[in-house]
Amino acid sequence: MDAAEFRRRGKEMVDYVADYLENMEQRPVYPDVEPGYLRSLIPTEAPLEPEAYEGIMKDVESVIMPGVTHWHSPYFYAYFPAASSYPALLADMLCGAIGCIGFSWAASPACTELETVMLDWLGKMLQLPECFIAGTNGYGGGVIQGTASEATLMSLLAARCKAVRQVQAISPTRSEVEILSKLVAYTSEQAHSSVERAGMIGGVMMRKVPTDSTYAVTGDALMEIIEKDKAAGLIPFYFCATLGTTPSCAFDHTTELGPICNDENMWMHIDAAYAGSAFICPEFRHLLNGIEFADSFNFNPHKWLLINFDCSAMWVKKRADLIGAFKMEPLYLRHENQESGLVTDYRHWQIPLGRRFRSLKMWFVFRMYGLSGLQAHIRKQVGLAKEFESLVRADKRFDICAEVILGLVCFRLKGSNELNQNLLKKITKSRKIHLVPCQLSGRFVLRFAICSRITESRHIQQAWRHITQLTFELLH
Repeated sequence: MDAAEFRRRGKEMVDYVADYLENMEQRPVYPDVEPGYLRSLIPTEAPLEPEAYEGIMKDVESVIMPGVTHWHSPYFYAYFPAASSYPALLADMLCGAIGCIGFSWAASPACTELETVMLDWLGKMLQLPECFIAGTNGYGGGVIQGTASEATLMSLLAARCKAVRQVQAISPTRSEVEILSKLVAYTSEQAHSSVERAGMIGGVMMRKVPTDSTYAVTGDALMEIIEKDKAAGLIPFYFCATLGTTPSCAFDHTTELGPICNDENMWMHIDAAYAGSAFICPEFRHLLNGIEFADSFNFNPHKWLLINFDCSAMWVKKRADLIGAFKMEPLYLRHENQESGLVTDYRHWQIPLGRRFRSLKMWFVFRMYGLSGLQAHIRKQVGLAKEFESLVRADKRFDICAEVILGLVCFRLKGSNELNQNLLKKITKSRKIHLVPCQLSGRFVLRFAICSRITESRHIQQAWRHITQLTFELLH
C-alpha cells in the first residue's frame, strides 16, 4: 500500500467507522456465537502472497463483526462505560502515524511534555490539591497508565519499597525478606479484583475490610483491623480506597480513612476508575473530599470522559516515591538532559518501558469539547440513570439495591437469587440489551450502567419495556 492508496483507503475507513457508529443500534448488542467460532472461518496459516484490501474488509463484516460485543451500542448497559468520541479517534490515528515510543523525554519531547501538561489540565478540572500538579512548586505530578489495574500495582509496589526502606532505616539488621513477610495491605471487600491481584503480584498480604450498609469502608472498620494486625507483629503499609466501587458505585469514607493512613504512616491510594470523571462537575466534587490525605490517585478518562481506551490518569503527591522504586539507567537509555531537573522520563513511572503518545487524545478531546461539554456529558448520563431508577421504583415487583449516585443502577426482582439469575439469562439470550450482575449482601443483583455516548431517553425506556416483558414471561 503506497501513500496514494492509503489516502483512498483511509477515507473509506473513516466512512466505515462513521457508518458503524451511527448505525450501531441496528446491530444486536451481544453476539450469537459459540466459543471457537472464528477459527473455522479463517485459514490456519498466514497467506504467502499479498491479499486485496477489499477481501480483508469483506471479512471484517463476515468474520469479525458477528463476534463483536458492541460496547458503544445504546443498548449496552454492562460493566462500566468504555469512552469513545470522534476527536479521540482522530487523535489515535495521529498517534499511530507519529508512532513514537515515548519512554524518555529524548525519545520524543512532545510526547512527554504534552502528557505532563494534560495531566495538569485534568488535575485542575478535578480541583486536585496543588501538590499533585506538576507545574507548581510541589513534588508531585501525573502520568498516563494503561489501566487502573496498573496504577494500583504501581502505587502498591512504590509503597512496599518505601516501607522496606523506612523499616531498615530504623532496624538496619532486618532483612528485606523478613520485612516483606510482615507487610500487610488493606482494601474494601467491595474493591475491584485488580487490587487483590496487585497484592498477589507484589507478594504482600492483602486484607479485605468489611463495609457498612452502604457498601463503603469506614474509618472505624479500618482502624479495628489495623490494631489487630499491629498486635500480631505485622506492619500495615498500604490502603487502597475506592470511590465508586464496581458492584454498586459505593464511596469509601476517605475523610475518615485518610487521617488514619497518615497517622499510621500508611500509603493511601484512591481508585476512582469509573467515578473520577464525574468529579469535574462541581455538584459531584464533594465525593473526592479526602484526596488531600492521599499519596496517589487514579481514574480512567477512558471510561467516562470521551477518551478512547487506553488512558488511565494517575497522580502522585511525591513523584520521588514512585521514581525511587523503579529507576534504572542503562547506558542506551541515558540522554544529556535527564539530570537537568527540567524533564520527566516516564519510563520510571510505569511497568512497561515503551509508551504511546496517548496525551494527544486528551488534548483533542479537551479542546473540542471544553470543560462545559464534558460536564454536560456526565450530567446527561447521570440523568438517564435517575430516569431508569424511577422506572424501577414505580414497579412494585422490583427493588433498588443501592443508592443511585452516578450512572449505575443496581436492581433486582423481589424474590430468590435463582429468579433473578433466570431473568438475566433471558435478557442475555435475547441479545437486545446487555447487562452483567453483581452480589450485594448475598443477593444476586442486576447492574444497569449508562455506557454509550449515544444513549438517549428512548433507549432507556425501550430497555425497561424489554425487561418488564421478559419479567412477565418469567412470572407467568
